[in-house]
Amino acid sequence: MKSNELLLDCFGRIRETVAAVLEGVDGETLVRRPAGTGNSIAWLIWHLSRVEDAQVASAAGLQQVWTAQEFAGRFALPLPERDTGYGHSTEQVDAVKAPPELLLEYYEAVHRQTVEFVKTLGDGDFDRIVDRRWDPPVTLGVRLVSTIADCLQHVGQAAYAKGLHPSHG
Repeated sequence: MKSNELLLDCFGRIRETVAAVLEGVDGETLVRRPAGTGNSIAWLIWHLSRVEDAQVASAAGLQQVWTAQEFAGRFALPLPERDTGYGHSTEQVDAVKAPPELLLEYYEAVHRQTVEFVKTLGDGDFDRIVDRRWDPPVTLGVRLVSTIADCLQHVGQAAYAKGLHPSHG
């Protein structure tokens, strides 16, 4: 198996779990915040989608799906257009509301862009420096793995949050 094929499998698992979390979820469950202060499913899926979109687009030299395909306008969130959710206050988490169909449509578009980029990569590409703001500088391989790790954590949290709701437990 080639390195990019392994990464494609990882990103595919995120996609499968996002779809499973959003399947059959109602509006109440989507915005419910575990213990009143945890992140809602809507926020978690939006955030992981924004993270993958921003990180992969930057590393690939592409425009983010969020703006290129006008998802920012379709979501119409009261947040800055480039916002990905890092450091959100409780009010900002509450502000992220969208129907499951739109959340899935956005994630699917992000996933397609990720797949198209990762398919083009050879093993020699993963050592390319994509972010010099860190010590040591971040390589493409490290950026993709950290993006996968972050997204898997958040989709797992979303699945857990869905399971807490009586109709989905």
